[in-house]
Amino acid sequence: MTLPLFLAAAAAEASIPERFGLEPKYIVMQVISFLIVLGVLYFFGIKPVTATMEQRNQKIAAGIKDAEEMHAKLAAAQQESAAIVKKANAEATRIIEEARKSAKEFLDRQTQEATGKANELLVKAQQAIELEHKKMLADARTEIARLVVTTTERVLAKKLTDADRASYNEAAARELTNA
Repeated sequence: MTLPLFLAAAAAEASIPERFGLEPKYIVMQVISFLIVLGVLYFFGIKPVTATMEQRNQKIAAGIKDAEEMHAKLAAAQQESAAIVKKANAEATRIIEEARKSAKEFLDRQTQEATGKANELLVKAQQAIELEHKKMLADARTEIARLVVTTTERVLAKKLTDADRASYNEAAARELTNA
């Protein structure tokens, strides 16, 4: 039963192009026309568009690659700048420490110089006081000797000669020196 249907369908297929008015020469011409249009579209439409798309893809890929390189360079530059900043901070800290050290040394030196000058002034003042004390003692001795002579003159009620005065002065000075 299927075989007769199949044969009928095969016979019907042979008559379909004739039924629709299809002629083989027109079909071949339409296929050739279609292939020509397809070739023209391919060479003048699809191929340039594909080439342009390929160029754009290459540009995009190059842009992405450049962006990745720039990102890597940026990261390297940031690391380098961080290292430079760290080095600069270390250098600044070192300079500050050196400045503090030199300031302390200067202060110590100035303090020592001031102490030395103060000691010198004290020594000079003590020497001046000693000289003044010796001068005062000499003046006191002279005055005491003069008073002794004057007192002796009055007690003895007579005028002493210069020789007597000199001997009394020497005797009084010896006693004051020994005392």
